[in-house]
Amino acid sequence: MPLISSFSSSSTSLHHHSLPTHHHHSLRLHHQTTRFSPNHPSSSLSLFTPPGRHPAALDHHRQLFCIPVTTNTCFNPSSVISSDAEQVAKAAALSLVDEFDPTIPIQTALTPPSSWYTNPSFHPLELSRVFYTGWQAVGYSQQLENPGDFFTGSLGNVEYVVCRDLDGKINAFHNVCRHHASLLMSQSGQTSCFVCPYHGWTYGLDGSLAKATRITGIKNFNVKEFGLIPIKVGAWGPFILLNLGAATSTQQNTDESTVEDEWLGDCSEIQTIKGVDSSLRFICRRSYTIECNWKVFVDNYLDGGYHVPYAHKGLASGLDLDSYSTTIYEKLSIQKCGGGPTANSDEFDRLGSEALYAYIYPNFMINRYGPWMDTNLVLPLGHRKCRVVFDYFLEASLMDDTAFIERSLDESEIVQNEDIKLSEGVQRGLESPAFSRGRYAPTVEKPMHHFHCLLYHDLLRS
Repeated sequence: MPLISSFSSSSTSLHHHSLPTHHHHSLRLHHQTTRFSPNHPSSSLSLFTPPGRHPAALDHHRQLFCIPVTTNTCFNPSSVISSDAEQVAKAAALSLVDEFDPTIPIQTALTPPSSWYTNPSFHPLELSRVFYTGWQAVGYSQQLENPGDFFTGSLGNVEYVVCRDLDGKINAFHNVCRHHASLLMSQSGQTSCFVCPYHGWTYGLDGSLAKATRITGIKNFNVKEFGLIPIKVGAWGPFILLNLGAATSTQQNTDESTVEDEWLGDCSEIQTIKGVDSSLRFICRRSYTIECNWKVFVDNYLDGGYHVPYAHKGLASGLDLDSYSTTIYEKLSIQKCGGGPTANSDEFDRLGSEALYAYIYPNFMINRYGPWMDTNLVLPLGHRKCRVVFDYFLEASLMDDTAFIERSLDESEIVQNEDIKLSEGVQRGLESPAFSRGRYAPTVEKPMHHFHCLLYHDLLRS
């Protein structure tokens, strides 16, 4: 989109396509299922899209403008200067990190102290040193199939917009107008440009400032220095990822092999998971807001199936739990389990002959069984609240089998509600004065211990 270098007080906004107005409701045990149609752009959703976020909300974004206004280079949210009170809280949180020792073998190790899950100062420390420093899965290639497609989302205090520009290139930016900090876009959709709903400043899909309205008389203003702040973007398989901490001054996409090395580490097995590619079709999304620390939910996922026969009796009936195995890699772990008595029979069988659960540090899970795949993303909303986003996929040949889809979703819903009840109960237990720390079950909870060790090293990162 060409830059408009001549501005007048009567300039008008470029044409902007109307945006979808639907909202996502993420309530515990109550949710709205969002279905996907590749021909309906409003179905494109970010993994991090918050429920009911108004496009003019400003309160979460003051930090984004602790940067020189004469540059559109990458902004690292973890580099924002903190107040004295924040520095004290950070020091207190760091002192708690050392209460866990990753060098102790799992057979004799204690779990992290309950303060890791209950102390409010831990939340900003984790945002700055865990979530703002590496790759985060934020969406899927199906969401950006056509030029002009975009979706928005948030992680901590960072608001972002991801789009496919008119040349077919995927770009990502901080979703904040460079004029007076208004959010630019909301939800998802199709557009030819980004128009600020506050004062009409207009940006191209490449992030360049195309028009600034009513600025007659302004001095020392270079339009090229007021483009949107870019975010490093990449892809792996069907997933679109952002790296908030990686320096970038231009929208140069990171090649897939680099993303794979940095996000997945030394794991080669993840590449062979059948169907972890763009051939699967998106079915729907379900989101849950859970009253627990995000790590409680991750711990539950990583106990090696320990809780399954006790808490998920329906799920357990479709699995051969004696075959459960776990493998630890540099930045992820994989749990596998054979199918149960109904596998490969004429009875309804969502799980198939093998269930595979891949956890990618710090907060993303890929679950693959039979023709089905779902992904889970755990987003911290505070020290005792998180949102968990479930996205469901199916092999294209079964997209018309509504009976299979509905029953599979119903079974998944039962399991998720059981896990919500468990996680919220654990959070209340962690807040009890009767508990400080626990022990690991060495034969099954290796993935959980691995997660805690990775987290420890990130939290001590300077």
